[in-house]
Amino acid sequence: MSSALSRRAVLGAVAAASAAPAVSAAPSDGYVLRNVRLETGYDRDAEGVSGTRTALFDVRIAGGKIAAVSPAGRSASPGARGYDAQGLLMLPAFRDMHIHLDKTFYGDPWRAPRLKHGIPGQIAIEQRLMPGMLAGVESHAERLVSLLQSKGTTFARSQCNVDPVVGVQNLVHLKRALDRCNDTFGHEIVAFPQHGLIRVNLEKTMREAMSLGATHVGGIDPTTLDGGLERSVDTVVQIALDFKAPIDMHLHEPAPSGIAAIKRIADHVEKEPSLRGKVTFSHCFCLEDLSDAEAADMAGLMAQAGMSVASTVPMGKKIMPIPILLEKGVPVYVGTDTVVDFWGVFGTCDALLKAWTACQLYGWSDEFGLSQSLRLATGGPIPLSPTGEQLWPKPGDPADVVLVRAACAAETVARMTPRSTVLHQGRLAAGAFPKAA
Repeated sequence: MSSALSRRAVLGAVAAASAAPAVSAAPSDGYVLRNVRLETGYDRDAEGVSGTRTALFDVRIAGGKIAAVSPAGRSASPGARGYDAQGLLMLPAFRDMHIHLDKTFYGDPWRAPRLKHGIPGQIAIEQRLMPGMLAGVESHAERLVSLLQSKGTTFARSQCNVDPVVGVQNLVHLKRALDRCNDTFGHEIVAFPQHGLIRVNLEKTMREAMSLGATHVGGIDPTTLDGGLERSVDTVVQIALDFKAPIDMHLHEPAPSGIAAIKRIADHVEKEPSLRGKVTFSHCFCLEDLSDAEAADMAGLMAQAGMSVASTVPMGKKIMPIPILLEKGVPVYVGTDTVVDFWGVFGTCDALLKAWTACQLYGWSDEFGLSQSLRLATGGPIPLSPTGEQLWPKPGDPADVVLVRAACAAETVARMTPRSTVLHQGRLAAGAFPKAA
């Protein structure tokens, strides 16, 4: 296809963003970032958006949030500790909404990948390897968190295996690792029945995982892997209702069975309004099999139920109808998925690379498209609305930010600009803090 990515382009973009500056001493709260560059609107001409306007501001951070935003030099807190951002562009920090932090070889010597077995074959490999990986779950997860932070990501939703081989042990180890990172990294954990839920009689173990601190109930391919659409979906939904938890279901299967799964969960949402806005489909490849008109109809159904999609952008030979989903109001998040494990070796932990890739795939190559694509990396927050209204930052927003040496969000996406400073709730997560002003 004409929009296919060249290997050289991808590798070049990854290399450009791979180096992370060393972390330096920094305040944890109660300070002002001076001379921060923020986007203020779009310039337009007869052909549309011709540029992005910016200006310098002072941003006061207190209590882990954006406390005030004022024109540079007119801060309402003249006595507060100040740090000079020297015109660096401030953007919302990134979110990785689908990653497997609990099963990775990241940081270990290279292992030759062998990935020709399909999902059942890969599960068999996983069953052999995972018991021997338990001792390293915490250290490997912490390494991946550091990599995520270096790329500007301060929040992740991690899938975590709950299965007949390791039971809930991966969850116990992963939660310990993530709890140690709480000051500079936010997280959610999906209790993920990788080997199936119904087919291996895992309901009791899944309920144990929820009791131990998993935040989301996972599921996987109800028809093609778990052996029964109704029982699989209904069990996932019942666990979610019992624990008042959101759902995040892996959906690799094609249409029509994948579409049937979406519709069955939509029926549950209609009966149980408490589920509205609490269902995510990870991957959701069945949407790739639909015509544009069919995809629009499904997107309308999903939007009405408050469903979202977490996509790895791209994956496989087809292309997800992400523009249609966004147009219909379905939130679309991006995720790394696997990072150097027995399922895949290409994950970079870089949400910005996902936005860059989406721009290539969908032809979002002008200033407006590049700028708006940032919402994929941030999980929603974006400096400017489609009409150019300044949306972010506002007082009360979490102080989860990235500082980059770029003119605007469009340049940041197009050039994969290295992240200079990464803050989570006002605390330095990665990079170097600006010098005292």
